Amino acid sequence: MKREARISRKTEETEVEISLCIDGSGKAEISTPVGFFNHMLETIAKHGNFDLEVQAKGDIEVDFHHIIEDIGIVLGKTFLKALGEKRGIKRFASSVVPMDDALTLCSIDIGGRPYFYYNLSVNGKLGSMDIEIIEEFFRAFSYNALINLYIDGLHGKNAHHIIESAFKAFSLTLKQAVRIEGDTIPSTKGVI
Repeated sequence: MKREARISRKTEETEVEISLCIDGSGKAEISTPVGFFNHMLETIAKHGNFDLEVQAKGDIEVDFHHIIEDIGIVLGKTFLKALGEKRGIKRFASSVVPMDDALTLCSIDIGGRPYFYYNLSVNGKLGSMDIEIIEEFFRAFSYNALINLYIDGLHGKNAHHIIESAFKAFSLTLKQAVRIEGDTIPSTKGVI
């Protein structure tokens, strides 16, 4: 049985619909008005081996904050729903990913409690998107997926490389953490 879910969210600011299959092949169908962020969502699908569909629109005339944060909220909720009771998952995982001058560490615990740490030394814009909103995306995902998420930039100068390295590390770490390794709940409590 594939682990998959679909969730929609509509507010006065945005409209987001996401479909996720954790046991996918890396297929992505992404449609948002933020070009660079589309590329990062495709990266999540490709390097996580997830099938991911994202349809999003919103008040981008204000800025991209609302739409990117709301995508993080809905993706986190969709991920949590698709995981179900989390029976047999590896649960803990870490990756360190280089991309040219950038090197980023990501660690995850799918433990049912949110915690978020983010340390990427970048600011400014990528295309027309403020880089600072990337932190809000990851925070929203962490809190809505109920996971511990650590993203630490170990090295880097080029903002594009640093952000892309972070998304690749995130994708690979999620892929490892959701891998089925048995048939029990990976917790001494018996539930996650």
